Amino acid sequence: MTRDLVTELRPLLAAEASAEAHAAGADPDDLEQAVWLRLLERLDAEDPPPDLRAWLRRAVRSEARRTRRTSRFERPYVAEPVDDGHRDPERLALAAARGRALREAVRRLPGRCPRLMEALLSPEDLTYQEIAGELGISQGSLGPERSRCLGCLRRLLTPEVAAR
Repeated sequence: MTRDLVTELRPLLAAEASAEAHAAGADPDDLEQAVWLRLLERLDAEDPPPDLRAWLRRAVRSEARRTRRTSRFERPYVAEPVDDGHRDPERLALAAARGRALREAVRRLPGRCPRLMEALLSPEDLTYQEIAGELGISQGSLGPERSRCLGCLRRLLTPEVAAR
């Protein structure tokens, strides 16, 4: 696919994806990405559509329908029961105890892990850029550092969870 083709089709695809995404309950960028992938597969198979603009419109609508169909069967993964606002005091106490145990384990982590994990657990929902600035480290090293800290936290919590 040439750069000209991408430049030519990008505005149309963005507009079509934005128009269809809301009704499909999808992210416009996800729809765009799926259609670009379909177009690349089509061009790789040396079967280019004769009218790219019409094909693009149909492909966006097709992806939106597919998203609508599959989203009906998808369920979010949740570790806790859904909070319906009617939580009893026992559940609230248990949740508070889990939160305290987690924060206590985070404080026992080595190096700069406690500060990183506190920033990640912050109710302010900080971005990676804000966390990196707060900790004085590069944004690129934040992911590997987070993985290392989560591994340490997992090792700290495993004996406690097994004991219960």
